[in-house]
Amino acid sequence: MTKIKQLQNYLKEQSIDAAFITDPFNIFYVSGFQSNPHERLLGVMVFAEAEPFLICPKMEMPDAKNAGWSGEIVGHEDTQNSMEILFDTAQSRGIELKTMAIEKAHMTVDRYDAILSLFGSLNIVQLDDQLNSMRVIKDDAELQILREAAALADYAIEVAAKTIKEGITEIEVMTEIELALKKRGVTHMSFDTTVLTGDKAASPHGKTGDRKLQNGDLVLFDLGVVHKGYCSDITRTLALGEPGEEQKKVYNIVLQAETAALEAVKPGVTAAELDQISRKVIADAGYGEYFTHRLGHGLGISVHEFPSIHGANSMKMEKGMVFTLEPGIYVPGKVGVRIEDDVAVTENGYEVLTKYPKELQIVHN
Repeated sequence: MTKIKQLQNYLKEQSIDAAFITDPFNIFYVSGFQSNPHERLLGVMVFAEAEPFLICPKMEMPDAKNAGWSGEIVGHEDTQNSMEILFDTAQSRGIELKTMAIEKAHMTVDRYDAILSLFGSLNIVQLDDQLNSMRVIKDDAELQILREAAALADYAIEVAAKTIKEGITEIEVMTEIELALKKRGVTHMSFDTTVLTGDKAASPHGKTGDRKLQNGDLVLFDLGVVHKGYCSDITRTLALGEPGEEQKKVYNIVLQAETAALEAVKPGVTAAELDQISRKVIADAGYGEYFTHRLGHGLGISVHEFPSIHGANSMKMEKGMVFTLEPGIYVPGKVGVRIEDDVAVTENGYEVLTKYPKELQIVHN
């Protein structure tokens, strides 16, 4: 069943006349057309009882068709009012629209106001939960793409291990990683590649800079690629030369925390339980206050998507879900370690998509 058909069935079940999708990730999910529209209008209008249409900048109409969208494509030029074109095209379906579903997490207030102004007395409901529930379960084709994306992330860490040496800067290492990936056909990273050395790794969202690597440093790499529209996300912490005792200790605690959560993954376990299992290992070792973020997040078309793997989420894991597990310990001014894998839930357990070794790799370059 196509994604559009699934949505139409949902609209009929909920007595919703139409859905207007504007998030580029969701547009790609339902249409196959991937685009960054910037400030211009890009959307898919799906009707319960009529043919859908895609609206986009006129210059992108051929791209939408080539991407496989076989329905109507409506273009708009920069000199036109794109919301009025949206309204006119919707009206041409000859259906009285009383209820419309939108992504409330994405729709701008400006466009929301325009919809209310153009469509009149319209009941607006949210579509976010339905799209999340569709996207959260990956089919076989999606899982295969995610495996390929994860393999490219593994390759990036292999490049990193060969590149790090005393005196090289974080930015220089990052450049070598991304250059190697480009040679493999990767055009986009799923987020800014992170290379953090020494105590800089104690900042979970630290910025890659001109710090030079030194022997004895732990070097944290957090990166991912976009492959065929889907993302990978891996973190590995490598040692350049022999690390100190506390560095080894912290590393092994994080590895135990990640392994404990991983081995608990199966259908029926909750996101909260996974977070608690991992967090307990770190807390019992005396570092609880230094694990300062959630355990992980959903992964797919977006690098951070539904669900959030944290201690207050009672959502149960199901076969086909894909998410990250990424516990960390961050002792300010001293040491930072994170280990992250991409994990798919299988019928009876789990599949780890990222394969790069997790035992502490001590690099002598």
